[in-house]
Formats: sequence, C-alpha cells, structure tokens
Amino acid sequence: MLRRLRVGVLSMVALTALLYLLVADRAGDQMAAADRTRQAVDDLTEAREAAVRAKDELRKAAAATGEVDLIGTGIGFANATSGVSTLLTSATKGNAAGEQGLHHIQFVQGQLTTCLQLASGPQGAAAAIPAVEDGPEQDDEGRDVRFTGGLIESLEDLREIEILALDEQLRSRWLNPYLLWPLFITPVAVMLLLACASSYVVARHFRQYPSPALGLALLATASVAVTACSDPLLPGKGWVMAIALPLLIAAGGLGYVAYRPRIDEYRFPHP
Repeated sequence: MLRRLRVGVLSMVALTALLYLLVADRAGDQMAAADRTRQAVDDLTEAREAAVRAKDELRKAAAATGEVDLIGTGIGFANATSGVSTLLTSATKGNAAGEQGLHHIQFVQGQLTTCLQLASGPQGAAAAIPAVEDGPEQDDEGRDVRFTGGLIESLEDLREIEILALDEQLRSRWLNPYLLWPLFITPVAVMLLLACASSYVVARHFRQYPSPALGLALLATASVAVTACSDPLLPGKGWVMAIALPLLIAAGGLGYVAYRPRIDEYRFPHP
C-alpha cells in the first residue's frame, strides 16, 4: 500500500512539472504572437497617419496649380506613400487575422497602387484625392461597410480587424489564469489526498508520526502550482523556471524519502 501511495505522490509531482513546462511553452508562444500583432496594429496606425499626410500633400498640389501633371505631386506625397507601403509590408509579419487578413492587406496595397497611378496620371492630384479620402459605403441599416472607402478608411478597417484578432489572442486559455487553476490544482488536490492516506496508514499500522518530508513535498508542489496559476507568463521567465524546476525535483526527492523508512521495515529476507 505504501509503495502504491508513494508512486501516486511522485506521479503528481511529475504531472505538475509537465503541466508547468507545457504552460510555460504555450503561454510564451501566445504572448509572442500577441506582441507581433500589437506591432502590426501600431504599424497600421502609422500607415493611416502617413495616408493622411499623403492626402494633405495632394490637396496642396491640387490647390497650387491646375497643371499638377507637369510639376508632379511633390516629394512629400512620395515619402508619405512610400511610408504606407513599408508599414503595410511590416504589418503583414504580425497579421493575426489569417487568410482574411492577408486578403485585406493585399486589397489595401492595391488601393495604394491605384492612388499612385491616379496621382501620376493626366488629372494628377484631383483624381487621386477621392481614392485616398472617400468615406465608406453604408448598408441598409446605415452601418459602414468595411473596405468600401478610400485608402485612409481601408487602413482603419484593417487596423480594427487586427485589433479584434489581438483581443482573441489575449483571450487564449493559456493566458487565462482562471482556466489554469483547475489544471494545476487537480494534481495538488490528489497529492493532498494521497498524503492524508499515507499519514493514516503510517499512524494506524506503524504507530508513527507522518514524515515531515511528505508535507514539505506537498508544500513545494503547491507553491509551484499557485505561482503558475497566478500569472501564466511567470513560468516562462528564466529566473522563475530556475527556481520552480529545482523545487519540483526537491519535492520528488522528499516524497521518495518520506516513505523509505516505513517501506524498509517490510523488507524481510526471503527463506
């Protein structure tokens, strides 16, 4: 019986260690992906600001002369549109909206190309301004339809889609402490029951006090579990892992030592 109880206690320590490593890996990956998406949202915010500057440059060029095609739209417009293109490419790396997000990014890149072609055409800035600043169409209920407006509006629509994807990433079960509590507390609770059963057997059949090492093993395992549940990002931090893993190894050693004196009493030589 004691051997089986010892195997059960050591199994719970090992299970806690495996869960700890799993959460550290998955939560770290989810947070890294969220950071990339957050950077993509920042890139799209800057791209929209650059598109607004491009619109202002077009308006200046259109107001300056009716022959913009002879003088061009200016270096300011070229710099602004170049910035939009660069930021869109950068945002692609952090896209979290899947194929739909990539499709929308390609659509906005196509809008940017159209704006550049119109600005360099016969009508110049006057033709390109609507393609940059047009508002979105509305459905039968008066709501804006995404990606039906100009470049500025499409960049804002793309930014909103990535923000929604970011929110979904941050709601991942691996980043939710409330979902991790049952995952970690279950092996600790089982270990507590096994420790209580072990204490009963030792007190009833051996007339001995339970080994303090068993209590220390339970305390060490529970402390690691609570730490992992309190903040899913903690297990992945180097200094936390440097403490938690040796602590679990020590818990396993203490659990093994706690049973050894009583088990040794039954090791009689065979005739």
